[in-house]
Amino acid sequence: MTYEFDFAAVLAYWPLLLEGIWTTLRLTFFCTVFGILIGAVCAIIRTSGPAWARSLVGLYVEFIRNTPLLIQAYFLIFGIASLGVRLPILAGAVIALTVNIGAYTTEIVRAGIESINRGQLEAAECLGLSRLQTYIHVIIRPALERVYPALSSQYVLMMLASSILSSVGVEELFGISNRIQSDTYRNFEVFVVLGVLYLVLAVVVRAGFSLLGLALFPRRRKLGTQL
Repeated sequence: MTYEFDFAAVLAYWPLLLEGIWTTLRLTFFCTVFGILIGAVCAIIRTSGPAWARSLVGLYVEFIRNTPLLIQAYFLIFGIASLGVRLPILAGAVIALTVNIGAYTTEIVRAGIESINRGQLEAAECLGLSRLQTYIHVIIRPALERVYPALSSQYVLMMLASSILSSVGVEELFGISNRIQSDTYRNFEVFVVLGVLYLVLAVVVRAGFSLLGLALFPRRRKLGTQL
């Protein structure tokens, strides 16, 4: 028996596919913003915070990095709902992904902070910079610049991993594809289209991070550094 391909039946659902792409991109954007904020704060705490705070951040990082994202999403999304807090499913997905990516961001940024020469901190103190100015201009910004390629790759992986959230009811690109499969029974064609779309999204998101890096870090632009 020969199989006849029918991609037209799948592509006819292009409005749904666009909706899924838009949801995936929104998830990626919000989780990138919140994830970097959480990661930077936790990295600072883990490198120079009090002992009890370092221990708490360490527990958070180890717990998140050693448990599956799907289990984390399940307990966060449905756990919050069981407490009586009703959130849109997309908001729950953002929380779950942010908590997950925040742990990985913490370790990446921590590596960048620990790479800063202590002599630069002494120079900042001699120049009379405040503690906040030192953290922003001498620690965080140079640290982020050094680890920016690793951060970009991690967030592209996060965008791809968001497909897991379809298992808890999030209708991003992969979740939409499940609806198309159930309507068309064209599983092979759906996965081919899905693979191409995720490839395009990965290229677009990586290009976006590359442009953002050149804007945030002028030295990368001057040196022609690429991700």
